[in-house]
Amino acid sequence: MMSKVISWKNGVLRLIDQTKLPHKLHYVHCKSADNVAECIKSMKVRGAPAIGVAAGFGMALTAFYSKAFSTKELFVELEKTSKKLIGTRPTASNLFWAVDRIMKYAKVNANSVKEMREGVIKEALEIEKENEMVCKMIGENGVKLIKDGCRILTHCNAGRLATGGSYGTALAPIYVAKRQGKSLFVFVDETRPRCQGAKLTAWELQQENIPYAIIADNAAGYYMQKGEIDMVIVGADRILSNGLVANKIGTYEKAVLAKENGIPFYVAAPTSTFDSKSKEIPIEERGEDEVLYMQGLSNSGKIEKVRIAPKVSKAKNPAFDITPARYITRIITERGIVKPKVREIKRLFKNKILD
Repeated sequence: MMSKVISWKNGVLRLIDQTKLPHKLHYVHCKSADNVAECIKSMKVRGAPAIGVAAGFGMALTAFYSKAFSTKELFVELEKTSKKLIGTRPTASNLFWAVDRIMKYAKVNANSVKEMREGVIKEALEIEKENEMVCKMIGENGVKLIKDGCRILTHCNAGRLATGGSYGTALAPIYVAKRQGKSLFVFVDETRPRCQGAKLTAWELQQENIPYAIIADNAAGYYMQKGEIDMVIVGADRILSNGLVANKIGTYEKAVLAKENGIPFYVAAPTSTFDSKSKEIPIEERGEDEVLYMQGLSNSGKIEKVRIAPKVSKAKNPAFDITPARYITRIITERGIVKPKVREIKRLFKNKILD
């Protein structure tokens, strides 16, 4: 069993380098917000909740190592760090939520540099603790939807690696079902171009001894049509109050296929992934090399990149797509399971504006 995905100790943030999985379990040690920003941007740490937790600790690192003499100076340093972190990836809502939460906390706990420093670190640790509890509750709520013998399709990775905890979001109900003794089978979409399904979800399921098969992204419709998939569960990087869901590229087409074949399509996400302020979701465009090359393990045991397209080829690489609410059966959160409708989403927050 792997150790913690994200851990903090005495001013050092330790992260599993997810770009080296499943071939090598390697840890990165961050001692500055710059280190954390690089890890988020390069996807050494990825998954909306995990990015939020890491960003919180990025803010904590600035506070921990600051030599500021006044609360004003420290607050300015935290502001600079916040801008750096939120500039790393534009789609995941948890990143913005965590940084904003730390800044709000610093603003109202500014009686002394010591109080602000300790308060920021404490708040980052609280975000991590809450994240673990929330994912566990998502699992406990979502497991009610899983029957014994269920065959589940996943897309991308929304497990422990994506949340930094012990459960994940989309995989949380699966883990809880396994511990309840339910038999399961998981179809794991490879999730091109970075293959987070084939590399990360498969690795996690193997750790948990849950039976699975990796399938090509294009094969999902085939298995749905044959009646071999009972449900789809995916995570989310941002959810608007009207039920629009941004998630890893390819999610939208899986949702359309599920609707066509009468298969329930569930989104599992914490309420920190909801965004009530935005009307649109920015879609991150990543480098074309992710499409033109593939990474694997050579015969000599080295992790290598190999070009799979002609040298003259260009590529387009949107990292996410948006699934309309009409294709989503339910959203599984720590506060309950709801339809992707404005009224039900508001009910999650007791008709208050989302934090």
